[in-house]
Amino acid sequence: MGVPEKIKKIEEEMRKTQINKATEHHVGLLRAKLAKLKQEQEEARSSGQGSSVGFNVKKSGDSTVALVGLPNVGKSTLLNRLTNSKSRVGSYRFTTLTVIPGILEHKGAKIQILDLPGIIKEASSGKGLGKRILSAARSADMILLMIDVFQPEIYPVLLKELRGMGIRPDERPPNIIIEKNKSGGISITNMVKLTKLSNKLITEIFHVYRINSARVLVKEDITAEQLVDAILGTRQYIPTLTVLNKVDLVNLGFINEIKSRLKTDFIPISADADMNIQALKEHIYQRLDFIRIYLRPKGGETDYVEPLIIKSGACVQDICEKIHRSMKKEFRYAQIWGKSAKHRGQRVGLDHRLQDEDVITLIKQ
Repeated sequence: MGVPEKIKKIEEEMRKTQINKATEHHVGLLRAKLAKLKQEQEEARSSGQGSSVGFNVKKSGDSTVALVGLPNVGKSTLLNRLTNSKSRVGSYRFTTLTVIPGILEHKGAKIQILDLPGIIKEASSGKGLGKRILSAARSADMILLMIDVFQPEIYPVLLKELRGMGIRPDERPPNIIIEKNKSGGISITNMVKLTKLSNKLITEIFHVYRINSARVLVKEDITAEQLVDAILGTRQYIPTLTVLNKVDLVNLGFINEIKSRLKTDFIPISADADMNIQALKEHIYQRLDFIRIYLRPKGGETDYVEPLIIKSGACVQDICEKIHRSMKKEFRYAQIWGKSAKHRGQRVGLDHRLQDEDVITLIKQ
């Protein structure tokens, strides 16, 4: 029996199995086996296709956002509204056949927006260039999900296709530490009470992946799928932002009805009519969780015109690396003015965490 047949057999068994307390162990093991088979199938396809898999996109700017949606949903029009790009626009399917980049400039940040070709159902299985398209989304810092006001039911389909490509939308990596050993079996330490997994199931899932010896430290209540994700170590955890396009064609009541059905937040826009685009720019900026850092040369004036844009939680070392790769080696200390400083001009080291609108002077050796 080949891999596709094995996948089909497990999927059929999962469909027939009622999920309850008595079947949790069995279903969890089936999920692990299914994930492993799909990984093997993908590896076989990738080796057969060689370097043709994936669009080659050079990242630029302070962050990258990928536009994902069905064909003819308005992604190219939105790209043109957000950036200085001139992406081809048409009222027919599959206008965009490659990745079109553009740069959104907002509050000093330069955000690369990628207009990806439209995807279709089962894109993550390879239909309609789906794998090549979604592989580009895997490297993005954020995914902008674009849905048509007349096709809101496509939202869960888009999420399913992203998950099929190993993307975990709006999730964070499971809090679990795995240290593989040469001997000693599977040693499990639970720091919390597990309600979805037993130690027996954890051990059996490791055996599915032919891991017979490892130290496992579980710091949160996780599912079988999350454990598999941690074992594989190839998942991408990417935040998303959802926009509902073409709202100029409906009334407010229609939009509110969609909101109650989707049970998710979205930003209503019209790319064609240029509605709510400025608000969308601000939402993108906020979702990327940027902070602005102002540079002050030693003995000079602070540059408040062009801030350095960096992710929230960044430290002085990140600033050094962003300015120049040699800066860290030449670093002596930094002086900080702003919210993160205990006092004006505080001397700090590389590990000092910065806050929005801090002013920094870097002193070299």
